[in-house]
Formats: sequence, C-alpha cells, structure tokens
Amino acid sequence: MRATRERTAPRSWVVQVVGAAEPVQASLGARPIVVGAGRDCDLILDDPQVSRRHAELRATPEGVFVRDLGSTNGTFWQGSRVTEAVIPVGATVTFGATAVRIVPAEVPSVPPSPRRRFGGLVGRSLAMRELFAVLELAAPTDATVLIEGESGTGKELAARAIHDHSPRAHVPLVVVDCSAVTDTLLDSHLFGHVRGAFTGAVADRKGAFVEASGGTLFLDELGELSLPSQAKLLRALEDQTVQPVGSDRRIAVDTRVVAATNRDLARMVEEGTFRFDLFYRLAVVHARIPALRERPEDIPELVAHFYEGRGVDPGPIDGPNLDKLQRYAWPGNVRELRNVLERAWALSGPRGAAFRDLRLFLGTADAAPPAEFIDTSLPFKDAKERWVDGFERRYLAAVYAQYDRNITRAAEHAGINRRHFRELLRKHGIYEGP
Repeated sequence: MRATRERTAPRSWVVQVVGAAEPVQASLGARPIVVGAGRDCDLILDDPQVSRRHAELRATPEGVFVRDLGSTNGTFWQGSRVTEAVIPVGATVTFGATAVRIVPAEVPSVPPSPRRRFGGLVGRSLAMRELFAVLELAAPTDATVLIEGESGTGKELAARAIHDHSPRAHVPLVVVDCSAVTDTLLDSHLFGHVRGAFTGAVADRKGAFVEASGGTLFLDELGELSLPSQAKLLRALEDQTVQPVGSDRRIAVDTRVVAATNRDLARMVEEGTFRFDLFYRLAVVHARIPALRERPEDIPELVAHFYEGRGVDPGPIDGPNLDKLQRYAWPGNVRELRNVLERAWALSGPRGAAFRDLRLFLGTADAAPPAEFIDTSLPFKDAKERWVDGFERRYLAAVYAQYDRNITRAAEHAGINRRHFRELLRKHGIYEGP
C-alpha cells in the first residue's frame, strides 16, 4: 500500500525455526531479542544443545547482527562457528542443533478507507484513502507514528487528526518544531528545566513531554535533530521518563509521540546522520502523505473544502480553472493551493467569486508536467480511454515541441509513420496545418 514506506528495507523481520512441527517464531524490530532455552527468552528453543541464553539478535541497516552469548554448543553460520556476525535477510543460522531462518516480516494489507476526510485531511484518491485507513487504525492506539511528506502536504493536520481520534483527545496536542529550537535549548523545550539551571532560567519549566503527559506530543521537522538530541529523545521514548535540565531526578510521563519530517530518514540512517534505533522506535506506524501533484483528482474536493471554510458557495468546480489547477505541479502542495485561492478571493472583492470566475495566478511550475491519475468515477472502459487519450496528447505535444515542431524528426523519434503522426497531432488539436 502506498501510504506506508515502499523504498526502504523492511523495518522488521521474523525469526523462524526451520522444520518445526508447529510454528515457532519471534518478531525482530527496533528492540533486540534473545534466543535460548530459558523461559525469559524472546525465542524459546526446545533443544538440549541450546543454552539458557544462547544468542542475541539485533536489527541493523546491513542485516541482522547475531552475537553469541557464551553458549556451550555455539552459534553457526555457513558451517562456521561465529561469535559475532551480520546475517543477511533470508539466511539460516544454527543455535546448538536448531536451524533458524531470518525472513522479512509481511507488511499488513489494509483496504482503503471509504472516507473522503480524516480530520483536516481531504481527498478521494486511492492514495489518500489508503492513508486514512492507516491513520484510522493507528489513532485509537498508543503507538508512535512517523509521518513523512513534502512541505505543505498536511503533516500537522495528520498529527492533529490522530490525536483527535484517540482516547487522549481530552488533553491538548503539544507541538514542538525541532527546526525552530537551537540544540542548546532543545533539552529545556522537551524535558523542562529547574530554576537556576542556566542563565535566564528564572522559573521552573515543565517541558513538552510533561505538558503532553496523558496526551500527544507532535515533533515536527524531526530530521533536524542532532545525534546527541536523538539519543536523549530515544531514552525518553523507551523509559517514558524525562530529566529536567538542572535536576537530579527523573519524572515519569505518559506521552504518546507523533513525529513528522520532510526529509528521507531511511537515507539519513544509511548515511549515519539519524539513529537507526530511534528511527525504528518512532516508525511503529509509518505513513507517507502523497504530494498534491501525485493526486490531482483531489483538487476539486480541496477547493470545495476551502470554499466551505469561507462559508461561500463555489458553484461548479470545473472548466478551464480546474484544468489549470490540475496541470500545475504544486511545489508547495496543499498549502500553496490554499494560498492561490486566497489571493484570487482577495482580488475578487469582499464577496469573493464563484470558482469559474476566479482569476488564478500560479507560479513558474505552471509549465511542469502533470501527474497522471485515474478517474475512478468512470466505468473501466471509459476511464481507460480517457487515460490513453490524455497520455497520447501529452506525449505528442512534448515530442513535437522537443523537435521544434518538425513533424518528420518528431515522428522518427516516436517511431511512428510521419503521416500517422501528423494525423494524431490534428486529432488532439496540436497541429492545424495541411
């Protein structure tokens, strides 16, 4: 499903006993697991050659790090006894006489939501309804959520929707913009301080974790945190305790964290600029908000939503103005769409104007190639014909322009007979010559 991450390696693995009569397995994610015969192990092996605490497994970007814990009969991979080794996903490792295979965990499939809105998020596209389905399931839980998306897509709206649909909604959502706080003051913002802890600390401060206790803390622009700050955040998430600056005691909290970023954290993990363990601790639920250019079919509903906020009837949302909006690349996403509409309303007088009558002023991205989308309101045959027709028109126009309106060269590039190419240009109103 597109609402979850698709471009990174699996975030969790399953450790399975090979050849067991009944399934014996354990999940390996952000937290290391211990394999052994002891009842306190995560993966318990019924094998007299397996020690009570035989080995520890920990997920890493390169694979699964296996560390033998001083077992009597050893840990073996590829026929050799190992003390420590990074095992690739799909490989088999032997503890005592028991073979265990490490495989990627299956990504759960969630059907799209029938909703067209979730909190302040609006959209009827498949991508948005898949996102709504994930957020609906995550909201009532205490799971941490990592939201990724470009600037202006609505990450804070998603965080507020999660909070408002959770049992924690009675406590206000606390928002911290990590990019707006210097590293030296971040500890005070997140964990609080006591009076006199540093110059200017004239009174005690609770800090965001304590203020959000019983509710939700939204950490925006998470990718801007330094590595030392990431370590402190991880400690707070793991222990659900914080230590105010200047204090010698820790304070217990009950704070759910929703984090957001417009950066590629998976790549930052690979580059070593973002902690692997923090990434997996935050991404218990991992959602991506699609850019507006990926879902132009949502623009009519977004326009109606913004008109609704003004208490004005937009009239029919169609015609040249809608075509213009759907052709635009929207580098600023939904925030930019709202600004474009607000500028058009401001230039239409105090009463505003119907959508068809707006004078829309767009940026230089107006000429950017449009995203392809499928109109699911049509039957399959009609939707397919419309999609093919749109592709034909865009392709022909682009190639024709690329070769300076030279039909012969454009046709050669396209691999189409010159006469047929000219007929296609005429069909789509691109060429009106003989």
